[in-house]
Amino acid sequence: PVALAARVQADLATLPTMMALFERCFGPYPMGRYDLVVTADDLEIPLEAQGMAVFGANHLDGNGSSERLVAHELAHQWFGNSVGLVTWQDIWLNEGFCCYAEWLWSEETGRLTCHQLAKQHRAILARLPQDLLLANPGPDHMFDDRVYKRGALTLHALRRVVGDDQFFTILRTWTTAKRHATATTEDFVSLAEDVAGQDLGSLFTAWLHRTELPKLPSKSTRH
Repeated sequence: PVALAARVQADLATLPTMMALFERCFGPYPMGRYDLVVTADDLEIPLEAQGMAVFGANHLDGNGSSERLVAHELAHQWFGNSVGLVTWQDIWLNEGFCCYAEWLWSEETGRLTCHQLAKQHRAILARLPQDLLLANPGPDHMFDDRVYKRGALTLHALRRVVGDDQFFTILRTWTTAKRHATATTEDFVSLAEDVAGQDLGSLFTAWLHRTELPKLPSKSTRH
């Protein structure tokens, strides 16, 4: 809507930089183009679809407060709209990855680092019920915020164990191998182990297949 144009343009000014970061981290943008639709109405949440995202008038206010949402919906083009799910029980492969993209953007822009955000959100999760199984949260908890944050924490734990170089190689290999296809958690674990050249079974079992919240691993000496 014309009345929203100035504030929308202001809030989306960082989109090219965001796209460049995600292409470095996740590989080439997997769609032909990216469209953003902004409604005149307020919406509860933004919503992504293949090659596009829809935001309400309340999400883009001209002061950058929704940058996190812009990053999250853009990341869905890789995780959810290119690499899809075989079954909904693996929803963390969409939402956990896009939540981690928010953390990467925060780190890139000189705000809180991924590790600072990981520690912060782990502390919050530790105070919540420990009854969510990330590998299969069930239909009632599929979009529980714990799926988003524990999913992102799982990726950060992986990054701590394998090191930055291997971690981002895993992400880029994943989006290339599964581009415009569907995948499972088992596929991701197998690919991560192949790329890293190590057994990651205990790491993924703790984060995905047990309800108790694990501690974050020590940082790898790998770069």
